Amino acid sequence: MIEISSTTALLIIDVQQGFENPVWGDRNNPNAETQIQQLLETWRETEQPIIHVQHMSQEAESPLRPNHPGNEFKPETAPEADEPVFQKNVNSAFIGTNLETYLREREIESLVITGLTTNHCVSTTTRMAENLGFKPIVVTDATAAFDQQGADGQKYGAATIHEVALANLREEFAMTATTDELQSHVNN
Repeated sequence: MIEISSTTALLIIDVQQGFENPVWGDRNNPNAETQIQQLLETWRETEQPIIHVQHMSQEAESPLRPNHPGNEFKPETAPEADEPVFQKNVNSAFIGTNLETYLREREIESLVITGLTTNHCVSTTTRMAENLGFKPIVVTDATAAFDQQGADGQKYGAATIHEVALANLREEFAMTATTDELQSHVNN
């Protein structure tokens, strides 16, 4: 059962302009940012904890590298001045950051996880959150993935990658829910 309380934080992972770069390929869920924006507005209205994560790629050609326009947050989900930003350079928001300490100091028990990409940073952060004892909820329509190529050269579509990543997280590492399902619990 979904429970949203004052100990539930909204975690927005890597919603950065560099993910608009065609280098990533085709993406599913073009409305993910709109869904994240809806959740962000609700969390702000109800004064729930909000945390942003920004990927700081160390790869020279990455659209997400620092001091590159792609590193900037997308405007519709950008942090406000009082919202913390954790910068990472690996897939997990817990590695090389003070995120775990921040959550424990504020007695945050559960995380509503949104962002990019479902099969990379969202999945890795979700798995670690659960392993560390937090209760993650991944928002299925506020996350997205890109096409991927398998080891055998076969191309897998973004929708398949997204759904398989969610299936791998569901029940063992996290609950899953849609934006509407979460909104109904926050507003009660």
